[in-house]
Amino acid sequence: MAAAAGAAVAAATAAQDEDPLLPGPSIGRRAVCSRPYFVVLMVFAHLYVLNVLGLLLFVHISSDDGGEPELGKEAPGPAQDPPALPFSPGSSTPHVLPRLEGIKVGHKQKVELLPNKIHFMKTLSLKPLLFEIPDFLNEDECKLIIHLAQLKGLQKSQILPTEDYEEAMEMIDISQMDIFNLLDHNQDGQLQLKEVLTHTRLGNGRWMTPESIREMYAAVKADPDGNGVLSLEEFKQLNIRDFHKYMGSQKVKMSDLVRNSQHTWLYQGEGAHQVMRSIQQRVIHLTRLPPEIVEHSEPLQVVRYDQGGHYHAHMDSGPVFPETACSHTKLIANESAPFETSCRYVTVLFYLNNVTGGGETTFPIADNRTYEELSLIQNDVDLRDTRKHCDKGNLRVKPLQGTAVLWYNYLSDGEGWVGELDEYSLHGGCLVTEGTKWIANNWINVDPNKRRQLQFQEEMARYTNGEDEDQSEWTVDKSYSHVHVEL
Repeated sequence: MAAAAGAAVAAATAAQDEDPLLPGPSIGRRAVCSRPYFVVLMVFAHLYVLNVLGLLLFVHISSDDGGEPELGKEAPGPAQDPPALPFSPGSSTPHVLPRLEGIKVGHKQKVELLPNKIHFMKTLSLKPLLFEIPDFLNEDECKLIIHLAQLKGLQKSQILPTEDYEEAMEMIDISQMDIFNLLDHNQDGQLQLKEVLTHTRLGNGRWMTPESIREMYAAVKADPDGNGVLSLEEFKQLNIRDFHKYMGSQKVKMSDLVRNSQHTWLYQGEGAHQVMRSIQQRVIHLTRLPPEIVEHSEPLQVVRYDQGGHYHAHMDSGPVFPETACSHTKLIANESAPFETSCRYVTVLFYLNNVTGGGETTFPIADNRTYEELSLIQNDVDLRDTRKHCDKGNLRVKPLQGTAVLWYNYLSDGEGWVGELDEYSLHGGCLVTEGTKWIANNWINVDPNKRRQLQFQEEMARYTNGEDEDQSEWTVDKSYSHVHVEL
C-alpha cells in the first residue's frame, strides 16, 4: 500500500510538470509539500489505517461469545470454535486457588466436565463473579438426588423462635448508649427506620419489615411523635427489655421467618452413591480447585421449598476479621476466636426441578456500580425481601432442571488466595407461588488464612488415610456437624 501511495504521488507530480495549466509549486511550499514529505506522510497514514483495521478485527473476533449466528451466515464449525477447558482435575497443591474468568456479562465458554462431553458456561455477572451451566445434571440424576434426600428425611431449615430468646438477650452485656451508637450508621444522633431495620432484620429469627418496626414502636411507645425517627433522648427513655418482651409475645408463622424451607445433607465421599461421587468430580473439574479442598468441604445440601417457601437475601459466608475463625478449621487450628463463620469460598447451586411459579434465585445488587447497605432500603422497599420485592432486584435466575449456577463469595487477595467478602454476592430465593422447588448446594470451604487451611488439609488427609473404611465419612460429618446452621 505504501508503494501504491508513492506511485500516486509520483504520477501527480509528473502531470503537474507536463501540464502548463497546472500551477507549479512555489519555492516556499516545496520545503513542506515536497514529494518525500508526502511519501512519508502517506506511509504513516496507511500504517495507521492498517492498525485501526486490525484493532477492529480483534474486537470483532473477541466479541463473538458463542451467541446465535446471524441470519444468512453459516455457523462456525468445530475447528473454528474456541477450545473447551480441558477435562482434568484441579491442581494437587492448594497453595494457589484457580479462579474462573468471567470476561464480560453474556460471555460463553466451553467446559469439559465429563470425558468427551462439552458444556457451555455463561457469565451472568462480574460482581459477583457468577456463571450458569445448563444441563450440568441430567433428569435421572436430579430425580435420584431428590429420592435420596426423601429417604434420609428432611428437617425444617429454620425453627420457630424459642422462649429462651428473651433470657439470651438479657445476658448480652452492652449498654444502651452502645446500642444506639451501633444502630446510628451515619452518626447523626438519630435513628432512621432503615438504620434500625438494617441491624434488626433477623429479629429473633423472624424477618423484620418497615411495617413490623412501626408496630413495635407503637406497642412500646418508642416514637411519641410517630415520625419513624428516634432521637438520642427518645432512645434513652426506652427500656430495651420492652422490645424483647414484645418480640417474645408475638405469634410467628413460618412465612414470617427469614427462611421457609426443609433440607437435609447427603454425603459425597468414598462409599457414597456413584452419582453423588460423579457430581463431586464434575464440581472439581468445573472449579479447577484442588480435589482435596472440594472433597473435604461440606456435604451436599438438598433443599425443598413448598408453595410459599422463600429465603430472604443473605450471604453464604461471613466477612474476614482477625476476630473471626472459620468453622471448618477452628478445631484443628486449636485457636480461640469470639466469632466464627462458614468460609464458603464458592457456591455451586443445582436446580433439581422446573418450578411452576416463582422460586427464582435473585441477586439484588449484581453488577451495581457501588454498594451501600442502607441503600438496600428505599421508601419502604427492601431489596432483601424476597417475598415482596424479588422483581426489583438486578438479576434473577429462573430455576431450570439440571442447570447449575456457580459464584464466588469472596474476592481474590491478588496472590491466588481468598480475599475479602464480596458483598455483591448477596442473594436469596424468591417466593414459590405455585408448585414445589428442589435445589441442592455444594459449598466449597476455604480458610482465608492459608496456614490454617493447609493445616486442615494435612489433618484431613491423615484421617482419611486410616484403615477404618468409615473414617472418611466420619471425618466430613464430624468436621461440619456444627456448621449446618444457615446464616
